[in-house]
Amino acid sequence: MKLLLNLYFLFFSAWIVSCNTTEPPIPPDETKPILALELDDAHCTEAWLQLTTKDLVLPAELTLKQYNPTGDSLSQIFILHTQDSLLYIDSLFPNQNYKFKVALNTTDNPQPTTNLLPVTTMDTTRHNFTFEMITFGGAVGSSVLYDVAIINENNIWAVGEIWIADTSSLGYTKYNAVHWDGNNWELKQLLWNNSVFSPIRGILALDENNFYFSAGSIFKWDGSSTNVQMVFSRLSLPEPNGTIEKLWGESTNNIYGVGYVGSLVHCNGQSWQRIESNTTLNINDIWGDYNEKTNEWEILAVASNYGNGWEKEILDIKLNQVNKLATNSNPAMEPLLTVWFKTNRQYYVAGAGIYQKRKLTDDLWKNNNFDITDFATTSIKGTEINDVLGVGAFGDFLHYNGISWKSDYQGPLLSSGSYGSVKIKDNIIVATGYNNNEAVILIGRR
Repeated sequence: MKLLLNLYFLFFSAWIVSCNTTEPPIPPDETKPILALELDDAHCTEAWLQLTTKDLVLPAELTLKQYNPTGDSLSQIFILHTQDSLLYIDSLFPNQNYKFKVALNTTDNPQPTTNLLPVTTMDTTRHNFTFEMITFGGAVGSSVLYDVAIINENNIWAVGEIWIADTSSLGYTKYNAVHWDGNNWELKQLLWNNSVFSPIRGILALDENNFYFSAGSIFKWDGSSTNVQMVFSRLSLPEPNGTIEKLWGESTNNIYGVGYVGSLVHCNGQSWQRIESNTTLNINDIWGDYNEKTNEWEILAVASNYGNGWEKEILDIKLNQVNKLATNSNPAMEPLLTVWFKTNRQYYVAGAGIYQKRKLTDDLWKNNNFDITDFATTSIKGTEINDVLGVGAFGDFLHYNGISWKSDYQGPLLSSGSYGSVKIKDNIIVATGYNNNEAVILIGRR
């Protein structure tokens, strides 16, 4: 430092003597590397930290320091080969406060370090549920409930086809919905063109006054009247066997319907438009979640002719464009029936196996199917990545609490049937399906 000061004085003196003399610039101080640490994501036992650097000579040796809630700390040395890197930390504990810091291993004093980053892991959710099963029909015909919507714990709608034996001229009355008002389940007849249209296979409830049903075509309902309005006819589909079976939407300005033979339609609030799905497989399920990084809705659908072939596809829907995602996994992915995800945090697709990714850009779909269930999973939904439910054949009921799957529930079991849909809101779970000739509703509370 003293030498630099002396040189500076000489240059300054020469500038005073002769302003016309050109002298070399003052050499700058050595550039110091800058390190920063940000939280990318934290689960119950894992965390991902984004390390960014500037002016760091690579490769560089660094130390990750972990400060535990117990007061002790851990250190791990690693070699960095890129200016930015995503650091993965496991073996953490749920609902705990940690702190992390990265330091450059150098003889400089002080060492260049990142900020001290606080990280709180997610808590687990409870595996414990109390179950109640309600059945309808069975004396005549084959009754089934295909889908359910939970407005709140005192306003639940399930849809399908229910046959009730009676003394009418036909010997039965047919219903296509059942409603829970907080005290009782009531069978309902929703009419189109003065007739009970059934079976209803999908329901979307935007609120208590805005319902959409899929029954091959798409119908809109105000939540109180007897009659529904057809808003999209299956006759508008190019395939004669095309139908709309399932619905997803976040507002009246953004609703999707999917179904047989690659059928895919969208409503923008003004009209319904068909979208080319680029598949002839049956599209079995659709789900969307808002991506805060891109400020767009991320929407995925899964397709397969389940039970009639091994083909499967995962469709990424952006506006009116559809891209097919890779289905590579180890072992090979089986046909798919259902999808659920939280954007950039956890993705699930399931059917003959349950497959998971943390981000869509990850290489493989992970599968530990036989550690979870031996049965087909027909519907998978959740509230958060630490509260995920799956249902399926023979009343199979699964719950992931952020650390482990539980699958040995006895209350939901069916002797000869299956659940086809499950929904969860707060601490109430509703699954619908059939057992023998009866329609079944399963209520789970915790």
